[in-house]
Amino acid sequence: MQILENKNLLLVAVAVGALVMGGGGILIGRSMVGPDTAPPAATPAEAEEDGHVEGLIAMDEARAKGAGIVTETIEAGGLGAEILAQGVVAPTPEGEAVLTARADGAIIRIHRRLGDVVRAGDTVAVIESRDAAALASERSAARARLALARSTHTREKKLFDARITARQDLEAAAAALAEAEAEARRAQSAAATAKLSGDGRTLAVTSLISGRITRSDAKLGSHVLAGTELFRVADPGRIEVHASVPAADARRLRPGDTATLELADGETVKAVVRSATPSLDPESRTATIILVPGGVAGLTPGQGLRVRIKPRGAAASSLIALPEEAVQTVEGREVVFVRTAKGFQATAVVSGKRGGGRIEIVDGVAPGAVIATRGAFLLKAEIGKGEAEH
Repeated sequence: MQILENKNLLLVAVAVGALVMGGGGILIGRSMVGPDTAPPAATPAEAEEDGHVEGLIAMDEARAKGAGIVTETIEAGGLGAEILAQGVVAPTPEGEAVLTARADGAIIRIHRRLGDVVRAGDTVAVIESRDAAALASERSAARARLALARSTHTREKKLFDARITARQDLEAAAAALAEAEAEARRAQSAAATAKLSGDGRTLAVTSLISGRITRSDAKLGSHVLAGTELFRVADPGRIEVHASVPAADARRLRPGDTATLELADGETVKAVVRSATPSLDPESRTATIILVPGGVAGLTPGQGLRVRIKPRGAAASSLIALPEEAVQTVEGREVVFVRTAKGFQATAVVSGKRGGGRIEIVDGVAPGAVIATRGAFLLKAEIGKGEAEH
């Protein structure tokens, strides 16, 4: 009986010991992976194997362009380092020509229409004018007088060489010849300037430069006065941008300062400051800054756009200014989409001041990175789709 009781006590002790050890094991396990300890993150290799990279939107250049996504290379400088202004594209002084009537008359032929391409010297219209007859008559009379003066000078020279006439007769003939030559040149120049036709009945209206006809006021059969504007021709390759800048900002600018032209479709064009007007506009009290664009693609005379000019004397800054549409909010964080070899990578940033449609970036990206500006919201939508599918 005593042996049986001892055996039962031994079994109870073993059971209690096992329970204690088990409890201790549970406590030990909980102390290694507590409730505040996150599971180990997947390595980049595991993420690649899983086929999902956090914040990456796979998109090649062709697809991005087709979706209307526009990119911009980040440059150093905050909002204070830029001068924002409104500008308009205009032809250069030698990039536009006004074609006028050289004399009174009626338009009898029109060879070019609005929008047509012309070359320098091409005849655009023809005018029938009484002045043409007068010019032709003067030219013919001058030529006849010149022929007579040459004949007289030749005869007088022969007589002088034969010692028949005096030297003063030869000198008088030479002076008459010089006068006749000058008159013939004047008459010929007047006829050429008026573009007198060969038959002496009409005057041609010719283009002074190569380009396209941007304005046409000529009407077939209409009578026009000398000096009336009939056509306007512009060369699309000779353009500049006129930006209106407050006087205080204009004093900070110098020739050679860089600028960025913002087009309506989100594209940007680099430009350089050429000069500034010496006086202010009496109405707007602004100075006009002349900018030379680095290219003419997307620019048309009369087109309005926004200009960002960076004075070279501006204080150095570690801040970056971006278009507001480039910064999107994803899961409560502000991000920009940086262009990579595989697509666009959502990158968290810290923003600062805002103004004029621009936003300062304090931290998160560095100058030289290429980011999405217009269409960044499409990339934000792609992130949401990718996360849902994943």
